[in-house]
Amino acid sequence: MNASLMKTDEILKRVTAVGASYGFTPFSALTAAKKGQGARAPYPDGFPLDTLDENAQHVAGFLKQVRDANIMPSTLQPLFAWHTNAAPGRPSPKEIIVQFHAIGANRSIADAVLIRALRALVGELSKAEPVVRINSMGDKETRGRFARELGTFFRKHGPVLPPDCVACAKNDVFGAAEMIVGKEGGESLPSPTDHLSEASRKHFEDVLEYLETTETPYELTPCLLSRGSAWTDTCFEIIGDDVSVWGSRYHELARPFFKGPALPSVGAVLRITPPAKAIVPAMKPAGKPRFVFVHIGDDAKRESMKMADEIRRARIPLTQAMGVASLSEQMRLVEALNPQYVLIMGRKEALERNVILRERATHTETFIPLDSLIDRLKVVA
Repeated sequence: MNASLMKTDEILKRVTAVGASYGFTPFSALTAAKKGQGARAPYPDGFPLDTLDENAQHVAGFLKQVRDANIMPSTLQPLFAWHTNAAPGRPSPKEIIVQFHAIGANRSIADAVLIRALRALVGELSKAEPVVRINSMGDKETRGRFARELGTFFRKHGPVLPPDCVACAKNDVFGAAEMIVGKEGGESLPSPTDHLSEASRKHFEDVLEYLETTETPYELTPCLLSRGSAWTDTCFEIIGDDVSVWGSRYHELARPFFKGPALPSVGAVLRITPPAKAIVPAMKPAGKPRFVFVHIGDDAKRESMKMADEIRRARIPLTQAMGVASLSEQMRLVEALNPQYVLIMGRKEALERNVILRERATHTETFIPLDSLIDRLKVVA
């Protein structure tokens, strides 16, 4: 069954399961915990909502809800959450929008975790193997430099390009570039990755390294462009049957909603057309996880990313803050969820391919080889 034939509640069950396995909390659960502490307010003064593309408008709407709920993420306490416009008790929308976000997450692992999670979700909702296409537009400085390169390209090649493309380039060089991708003349378009700043290049290389070391298939796609000033650095799309995802970093878009400097953030918007309008049933509250997975260091995080889908498919009640580097933040999650068991993996355990299972009530610890982890957790669960 693919997404266009699924009922809305079945779609949301799969979103919830994937979100939990990769460490994304339902935004509805966060707002319920903050009930009465926030207040609705208009968009920030001068916020250019009408000039944003549709995906950026959805992201801006979510950022406003985060602010209105008095949830204040930071680089020390980033917010990994998902949100949907399909609300229980209301008719299902003509188009279901599901957003995944990592707000305040500056490390490239956040991009990789988001891509892994959305690829897994598209795989759950689609009959076809998901295709991940990825590129980088760089930071604000890089985008400006690349825009000038595109302007030069269109002036130089104008006589042999379609007139409508040349006309578009006078006001929107990125839109004009998209018009000729895959067409005659498009093969000589400059690539944004040739103009990345050192910081943007390093970030993009780190994202690709995470994808490769976690065995995540992707296509490097120089012609994948993010239009408008809302997006920066990594951009990607994930394609499956009846499901599409657009994702990117959006530091400047987040700036007006939170105090202080722009929060490094990355998000993705997934679109699904349900088979028919129907009242969205109330979702059964997710049960308390029996396990929380704590990982220390990149080696451990890579191993946890590779295991996440298998753990989810085995229906093991486990969650983790996969994109959070701070051990103290991960332990804060453990205290909040109060699971019976904690799985612990550091660099040593990752290299030796085992994990520590700690029973919190007795502090008993057992070393389990990764190859037999799923079977052992099924017994304990």
